[in-house]
Amino acid sequence: MGGARDVGWVAAGLVLAAGACYCFYKLTRGRRRGGRQLRLRPSRSAEDLTSGSYDDTLNAEQVQKLLYLLESTEDPVIIERALVTLGNNAAFSANQIVIRELGGIPIVGSKINNPNQSIKEKALNALNNLSVNVENQIKIKVYVSQVCEDVIAGPLNSAVQLAGLRLLTNMTVTNDHQDMLSSYITDLFHVLVTGNGSTKVQVLKLLLNLSENPAMTDRLLDAQVDSSFLSLLDGHVPKEILLRALTLLQNITNCLNEEHRLAAQPTFPEGSLFSLLYGKECAQKMKALVHHHDADVKEKVTMIPKNW
Repeated sequence: MGGARDVGWVAAGLVLAAGACYCFYKLTRGRRRGGRQLRLRPSRSAEDLTSGSYDDTLNAEQVQKLLYLLESTEDPVIIERALVTLGNNAAFSANQIVIRELGGIPIVGSKINNPNQSIKEKALNALNNLSVNVENQIKIKVYVSQVCEDVIAGPLNSAVQLAGLRLLTNMTVTNDHQDMLSSYITDLFHVLVTGNGSTKVQVLKLLLNLSENPAMTDRLLDAQVDSSFLSLLDGHVPKEILLRALTLLQNITNCLNEEHRLAAQPTFPEGSLFSLLYGKECAQKMKALVHHHDADVKEKVTMIPKNW
């Protein structure tokens, strides 16, 4: 029992110290500092645990201790700092593999069920960094449906919602897992039209991934979307949102034209995304954007096949 307790204190010291240095890590992310290993030391107080300074990435032994601690502790402070440390180290490709091979993905993934919203956010952030590795996505995909549910049902514009959207965006960079989002597309459009600027940008990034895949075109166009979606094409809309909304229209139109379907007048239900994008109101907005004051916006409009 004494040995297990010592391991717990050692790992806790690493977790809390690394978590306290999170801001420093963000400044140095992407640079490895050679030679030095993390110095582990036992400690008995939370104040002392946060006083260290660790600027190296973790080695496999340290990752294993961290995962053990994450499984064994119920202390929310330690859990959160452990997830931050793992998430930061998962930004490095070598550690993405190490964490997977040590069975870390299910351990991290289990924390998205935690009722503590801060812990849930940190778990999603860690999975997001781990999902950059394609092999990791095979293990992470089991959480996609739950993340979709949480994004849709969770507090609008919250840190948890944004973290979930970032993970879903990473998981849909390739076509491999996009079909898992098919039943959530209508709800994602609802989040898009009701969310704030940051939420709108993140949902659009996700929808843009889907729109580049011809196999997802019908599922996007069939989605029931509120007419307020077209307000994203107003001239006063922030550029980062307007350009992405235009690119969404461009991608979908290109997919339809490649299959020569747009000329054949495909049938989609009233209130669908198709009825909005290829209706009179959208056509009027596109004509107005030809005269937009921003050169990038005008260029983007000219790149969209004219179907109005």
